[in-house]
Amino acid sequence: MGGDTAAPDRPEALAGCTVVLGVTGGISAYKAVEVCRQLVDLGAHVVPVLTEDASRFVGETTFSALASERVRTSLFDDADPIPHTRLGRSADLVLVAPATAKLLGKYAAGISDDLLTATLLATGAPVVLAPAMHTEMWEHPAVVENVATLRRRGVHVVEPDTGRLAGGDVGAGRLAEPSRIVAAVLHMLQVPSASTPPDLAGVRVLVTAGGTREPIDPVRFIGNRSSGKMGHAIAQVAAARGASTTLVTTQGPVSIPGVTAVDVDTAEEMAAAVLAKYDDVDVVVMAAAVADFRPKVAAQEKIKKRDGVPEILLESTPDILAALGERKRAQVLVGFAAETERVREHAAEKLAAKRVDLMVANDVGAADSGFEVDTNRAVLLDSSGASEELPLLTKVELAGVIWDHVGRILRTPVLKRGSS
Repeated sequence: MGGDTAAPDRPEALAGCTVVLGVTGGISAYKAVEVCRQLVDLGAHVVPVLTEDASRFVGETTFSALASERVRTSLFDDADPIPHTRLGRSADLVLVAPATAKLLGKYAAGISDDLLTATLLATGAPVVLAPAMHTEMWEHPAVVENVATLRRRGVHVVEPDTGRLAGGDVGAGRLAEPSRIVAAVLHMLQVPSASTPPDLAGVRVLVTAGGTREPIDPVRFIGNRSSGKMGHAIAQVAAARGASTTLVTTQGPVSIPGVTAVDVDTAEEMAAAVLAKYDDVDVVVMAAAVADFRPKVAAQEKIKKRDGVPEILLESTPDILAALGERKRAQVLVGFAAETERVREHAAEKLAAKRVDLMVANDVGAADSGFEVDTNRAVLLDSSGASEELPLLTKVELAGVIWDHVGRILRTPVLKRGSS
């Protein structure tokens, strides 16, 4: 399986979890055999569901032998009169690997003409899709739109790799390696990876996440589209790598293994929570999208439409990142710059002005990056003048890259970082 044969995480990490493994008709269906094996090795109860086309590429006997139950292929050739409902309800997660363009289109459109698509529509469990197809198909506007639709609905998509394809050419669309697909399953089921090095052990980390809400009246507010996914991923990865992690978030209640969550709502509340803990931490990652302005006076009662359009005077909210920069001693300070144009330039200005060690600049104007999606495009700039432009990554993958950079900064003497 391309040299990727070892389950990447601790034995029995998925004990007690039922995973429905859907396999569709693509040449990379053979890799789903290894995905199945790794999931079983991790203790998962794996129920394989193959489409009719999948059976043209891989044998049912192989999956029946490796999985926890025999292969299911049909809505009708089963003693259970409603197999899709049973599968959907029993699953802790549904994984489709590979997911063809046909599967993506049917799922996005709500079409359920076989057991796998019916199960996808019948489940309330998390869904992970690992697409695989030729580059032209992956980049076709219809497929791009279907993937974006599914992501908006909360489906986690494991981006395909770039590499040699079935036709012999090279491009995007190659099925992600089994270990990366299994890592996505672990992430969605909030199982920390034991293979992740505990390189942050003993490091005290504070992360902020989500968009603040600045009240206009008791029912209305000024806010933004931040879902908190990036900050939560950063906190999750920090805890998995051994850090003592506190998450200050507007998206509570939050339950992430190894993370202490503090719920806030406004910029003022976030500033108070962060500054209260700042002197006791080693790293602060300001991933929250803090509103820049708030109403100078919030109405005590709901403003009535019949009273006409109100005049709302705005004032600036606390600049939390700037305040942390002014107070920083030995702490490593990481900021985020959510931009829609001149991304690198604006991020560099913010890096210099706020005494930040590492600035993560992301383009929130793209459909597959920034707010409300599971992926991000980012440029990393650090105080030494170095920069790195990253490809499209999942937010968990980007979190790992960020912590790799922070780890290097932590190993740099304080005087060389330019801290006071």
